[in-house]
Amino acid sequence: MPAFEFRSLDARGKVRKGMQEGDSARQVRQALRDKGWVPLEVREARDRKSGATLFSSLSRAGRLNTAEQALITRQLATLIRSGLPIEQALSAVARQAGRPHVERIVLAVRAKVTEGYSLARSMAEFPRAFPEMYRATVAAGEQSGHLEQVLEQLAEYLENRHDTGRSVMQSMIYPAFILVFSIIIITLMMTYVVPRMVEVFARNEEGLPALTRVMIVISDFFRDWLWLAVLLIIGGVVAFTQALKSPAFRMRVHQRLARMPLIGKLICTADSSRLASTLGILSRSGVPLVEALAISSQVVGNLAVREAVKQAANKVREGGNLSRALDASGYFPPMLVQMIASGEASGELDRMLTRAAEYQERELAGVVNTVVGLLGPAMLLTMASLVFLIVLAMMQPIMQMNALFAM
Repeated sequence: MPAFEFRSLDARGKVRKGMQEGDSARQVRQALRDKGWVPLEVREARDRKSGATLFSSLSRAGRLNTAEQALITRQLATLIRSGLPIEQALSAVARQAGRPHVERIVLAVRAKVTEGYSLARSMAEFPRAFPEMYRATVAAGEQSGHLEQVLEQLAEYLENRHDTGRSVMQSMIYPAFILVFSIIIITLMMTYVVPRMVEVFARNEEGLPALTRVMIVISDFFRDWLWLAVLLIIGGVVAFTQALKSPAFRMRVHQRLARMPLIGKLICTADSSRLASTLGILSRSGVPLVEALAISSQVVGNLAVREAVKQAANKVREGGNLSRALDASGYFPPMLVQMIASGEASGELDRMLTRAAEYQERELAGVVNTVVGLLGPAMLLTMASLVFLIVLAMMQPIMQMNALFAM
């Protein structure tokens, strides 16, 4: 049964949009009238005249975040395991979606399934909602006949990924607040407070302490040229963003980031964790290792690390070992390489990949918690030091004057 996108007026005159299944556009219009709605537009998912599909337009605009992907996957796995056909399971998930864009995407996928396409092929119409790794995993589950098990593994992976990202974002709220607050306080002090306090000493700048003179220069810069500094910073950010559109420049930046002491470790650990998790899921689903490496490279954020994965896939295709290929790049932690080597030797690569992913996730969480825990006190200490320098610069001339009067 095809799906139709409709736009109508309800009994209160409010415009309603959505997706509904029906044998024809006429049936959908009649169903809307039965609800008391006035149909304004009803379009079939497939444009028979031009051959274009509504799915294509939806795929460009339709996105699912990690939480929505995890919820849909978990619900599908539960319903399919209970014996429900895929079409009915998709229909139930759409009713439970709660968000219009999620409901439209799921119903559109269901419409393709009812036309005879596989679930993975139907999801391919929405590459932003269901990325390549997701679709390849679903396709492997359909081919192996264990779709519900594969969906459960995929849901667990997505839930862990979402929880990790959310915990990192929550941990960064306090340091970010301190940073913004510090910038505002320092700017206000240098722009308004310091100029008023130094007016008393303006006539005798040569006799002022060096720290006070430096503070006056900085204050004058803040007051007269802060707007120019802000414009230059914005211009630099825009120029850097435009430069990043060049693949060669973006690759050089990513290579530098991956080699930096602390940031590089965080980037490589995070990418290694995602790579191991994805490889483990695809391997357990029956995807060949070379194909799994090509798919898994898409979940790696750093371009230099991604290129290393692609080169490793080429070496594996030529008959080389995965552990040696990854170790040659220098981007992957030794523990990950050793666990992969152990899995290759024992023939249990998928299980070792899962264990390696769990280890990398714990290590990443520990490093992130340590860094975030140090950021707050470090920012507070920096802000207190700057305020102390400003106060000291203002108090030194006063102490000099008091010493002169005492004499």
